[in-house]
Amino acid sequence: MKKALAVLVLIAITYNGYSQEEDTSKRSNVQEFTPSKLLRKGQWDIKFFNSLYTQTKQTGAGTGKSFSIDRQNFFTNTTEIYTGVSNNSRINVGFVFQVRANNFGGQSALSVFDFENNGIDSRSGLTTIAPSIRVQPFASIPNFSFTSSLYLPIFKDEAVPAYLDKRSTFWETKFFYDKTFGGGDWQIFTEADFGFNFGESQTDADPLTENPNERFANNSMFLPLSAFLSYFPSIKSTLFVNAQQAFLIDLGNNFEQNYTQLGFGGKYQLTNVLNIEASYGKFVRGNNFQGLGQTFSIGLRALL
Repeated sequence: MKKALAVLVLIAITYNGYSQEEDTSKRSNVQEFTPSKLLRKGQWDIKFFNSLYTQTKQTGAGTGKSFSIDRQNFFTNTTEIYTGVSNNSRINVGFVFQVRANNFGGQSALSVFDFENNGIDSRSGLTTIAPSIRVQPFASIPNFSFTSSLYLPIFKDEAVPAYLDKRSTFWETKFFYDKTFGGGDWQIFTEADFGFNFGESQTDADPLTENPNERFANNSMFLPLSAFLSYFPSIKSTLFVNAQQAFLIDLGNNFEQNYTQLGFGGKYQLTNVLNIEASYGKFVRGNNFQGLGQTFSIGLRALL
């Protein structure tokens, strides 16, 4: 387990970072390569993002009132690989891969790194792949872009009680915008996501051959709105605070949720190629079976 955890730390990732131009004499990668800016043609951006979410509280059905539950743990590794393909640095293409490991029933938070898969209270595996495209639509606004990805579930559908991932075809488009101010020492970054979950409804699933719980989000829209305020204490480092308000909107599945999350973190440029990030998030409110847990993330990004 210790070896596996060490490997995960080494292949972890920073939050999204992209750019069309690099001038390391004036700005470092952590300052310049925000999600709003795209890669030059032939550049590569490889990111490993590892996130551990653990919860011991949850809200009730149709309410924001919370109650205690046995600990539940959810680990997600997201690998993103993008490259620039246009001469004007305004189109990038890539793929996203996700590996998950979950366990239930009161085990310690770190027990999820055992990657057990007994189908009862522990499951793990490669769950989704997604072709993705990033576009800077307006040459006059270089710090505005969007990313559109189609997530396809590739894990086996099993009639077991343990939840692994959404059994959804998920089309997500993220809009990014950032602005640097205060003489280059401060930056505000904003993100609006529009995600649509498609698939068989939970009520139509056959519990003898399928997992209905993995279909809870089908036929719904996921709308998270996020803001990050960053401060650059040095050319190689970043400190940030962030807030997110998210909504799961019913489009035919008779289920809705919303939550508020607050967090903080930091980034550091290890070399001209590698950046590292660590962050913490806390779900401070929610409703309708929303977990009120904590997220611990660490990651590594290589810009080639």
